[in-house]
Amino acid sequence: MNKDNCYQLGHIAKVHGLRGEVLLVLDVDYPDDYEGLEHVFVEEGNRLVPFILEHMVPQPNNRFLAKFEEFDHVDKVKPMVGSALYLPVTALPELDEDQYYFHELVDFLVVDEKLGALGKVKVIYDMETQDLIGMEYKDREVLIPLKDEIIQKVDKAEKKVFCRLPEGLIDIYLED
Repeated sequence: MNKDNCYQLGHIAKVHGLRGEVLLVLDVDYPDDYEGLEHVFVEEGNRLVPFILEHMVPQPNNRFLAKFEEFDHVDKVKPMVGSALYLPVTALPELDEDQYYFHELVDFLVVDEKLGALGKVKVIYDMETQDLIGMEYKDREVLIPLKDEIIQKVDKAEKKVFCRLPEGLIDIYLED
């Protein structure tokens, strides 16, 4: 499986007990959508390796207690701790027309209501404190918070992100 055709679902946080169970942390808005998951791809080096799930039991705070088939001892799963979990993009649930996934915004044109077209989205930073658009503007990376008061509309058909940038945000990045 190619990483370009996948999205990061979460990661393996730690081992649980001695019989090969692990605690998975999912970085998703609706973890209940993943309760019946039968397999995941685990990042090993630069490869995504498929693993079949024996069970995956929901826990509080986007966590799941899971066990991979044929992994019956803590020593077999310990090297996997910290590894990222992936699923194919085709496994994502369909969204309403006015909703979007962050990865869809890459290469969209950012258009400010006052400044006009600014540049293309290069990356989305999915951070604990806030999510950010990384946009290239005048050979500099500009970070734009993904907040409702800033992002006014996303037009998927035209591949544009319409925003109302806070006064002076762009200027901060242009200073030397």
